[in-house]
Amino acid sequence: MDDRALPITEHLAELRRRIGIALAAIVIGASLAYTFAEPIFAFLLAPATEALAAKGSKLQAIAPTEIFIAYIKCALLAGFALTLPISFWQLWAFVAPGLYDNERRAILPFVVSSTILFVVGALFGHTFVFPVMFEFLNSWDNEWVTSAWTLNEVFGLTTQLILAFGVIFELPIFVFFLSISGIVTARQLLGGTRYAVIGSFVVGAILTPPDVVSQVMMSIPMVALYLVGVAVAWIFEPKPAESTALQKTEG
Repeated sequence: MDDRALPITEHLAELRRRIGIALAAIVIGASLAYTFAEPIFAFLLAPATEALAAKGSKLQAIAPTEIFIAYIKCALLAGFALTLPISFWQLWAFVAPGLYDNERRAILPFVVSSTILFVVGALFGHTFVFPVMFEFLNSWDNEWVTSAWTLNEVFGLTTQLILAFGVIFELPIFVFFLSISGIVTARQLLGGTRYAVIGSFVVGAILTPPDVVSQVMMSIPMVALYLVGVAVAWIFEPKPAESTALQKTEG
């Protein structure tokens, strides 16, 4: 661990630098992705457009710039996804000075596993949850009301849930670092499973539309991911003897 105490201004300057690098990478990625904005748009909104097409309807653009802005947002989202390894690398580089040498060596596994989990989470939501959710939401048409979804609202909901599923699938990483940092033990985490279950369903209810199916399809994976994180923490958690030896070595 780096024992040097840096002024808060230097920490903030370093944070700004890391954020600046990540944002610059996203802008470059988005610039490259804009060429493919239309197929990206079609892929992202496929669950919604397919649900509407089943009833002979389409998304509605009610503002002159709405489609153009949606393409730009698609490019930005794609740029964010393409440069995830860079963003995670910058995150790790920022916190690395406060870690032990053996923990710093985990940078590559952290970057790779974080990127994979985020992408898997986003794809899980898009592939399995969104079709069910949009089909359910489009099932309430009747003789008085016909669904006429706007592009802006559907794109916003889709993006929000893609990011939510991506972040949620980072849960094993978060749980793992809670354990190896000594904040809580794997045994304590396992004992708190009941609270994790309650928390998962609360988060699922907040982040998803008010339909039970999509809430459950978000909450159950969260519980499973929490348990995966506990299992990994249990395997890699330093044993008391190892912790004492590490402290002597670092000392």
